Amino acid sequence: MKIAFLYAGQGAQHTGMGADLYETYPEFKEAFEAGHLDFDPKEICFENPDNKLSQTEYTQPAMVAFACGVTEVLKKHGIQPQGTCGLSLGEYSALASAGVFDAATAIDLVAYRGQAMALASKDIECGMSAVLGLDEESLLACCDKASSKGYVTICNYNCPGQLVISGEKPAVEEASALAKEAGAKRVLPLAVSGPFHTKFMEPAGKALESKFATIPFKNPSVPVYYNVLGDTQPSTDAIPDLLVQQVQSPVRMEKDLRKMLADGYDCFIEIGPGKALSGFLKKVLKDSDIPADRIQIHTVETKDDVEALFAAFAA
Repeated sequence: MKIAFLYAGQGAQHTGMGADLYETYPEFKEAFEAGHLDFDPKEICFENPDNKLSQTEYTQPAMVAFACGVTEVLKKHGIQPQGTCGLSLGEYSALASAGVFDAATAIDLVAYRGQAMALASKDIECGMSAVLGLDEESLLACCDKASSKGYVTICNYNCPGQLVISGEKPAVEEASALAKEAGAKRVLPLAVSGPFHTKFMEPAGKALESKFATIPFKNPSVPVYYNVLGDTQPSTDAIPDLLVQQVQSPVRMEKDLRKMLADGYDCFIEIGPGKALSGFLKKVLKDSDIPADRIQIHTVETKDDVEALFAAFAA
């Protein structure tokens, strides 16, 4: 069995996430509280005052704190990944899991990233929509036609039949309407606080570039599959630049998942919250020659999920 850890991105966060794990596993608590934040992650995750959990400067460190906590629980009980991958901010959890930096550094970095992205998003009326059932070429044509309304582009290549567009709200709305006319099965507006993974995040990329110059990056202990590449990168020195590119470039999750399957991973553990990446993987499998029953897919978000995973591995 070749195990991969997959880490969720922004959007699946919810009030109460991690509360049961915090009370049950000391290793979760230690990693969850490892960052040097100017707010209490317990309060944000467990109580969500003023809906702060939906604001990217809070969402990002909260999500990574949760992910690092779950990772430590699994590792403490002997479940180790042979490869890692994360969606957008989940890439930082993947890097921490691979030992590129520790949990505290990962949490602190995404807190900085979240602030930089929020600043870059200021005064931009943005939009983001998931487009289902339309191919890349057709959707790019819709974005091009909508350019008279502003900037819009594909920001996520999630899985077969699911692309995401982002940019200025009037252009996103126009491209969404054109996508429906072009044959998209559904177009779902997403609640976001910025035009992420587009050119508008270039200021955030520059801020991250300066920040990374102060951070030591260690060699990954296992392969990490990067959003920008849809593949691994053998050079540790390249990681900071990949993360700079990532914040302002499309996420190529489908390509990552296909490459992981081609590289022989047959047990995927999604560390949530949510089950989005497991859904993407199932669609990639359906579009491949690999029998679905040869691939194990587990999702871990709650204490019950952790115990079910331990039971499955003990069987």
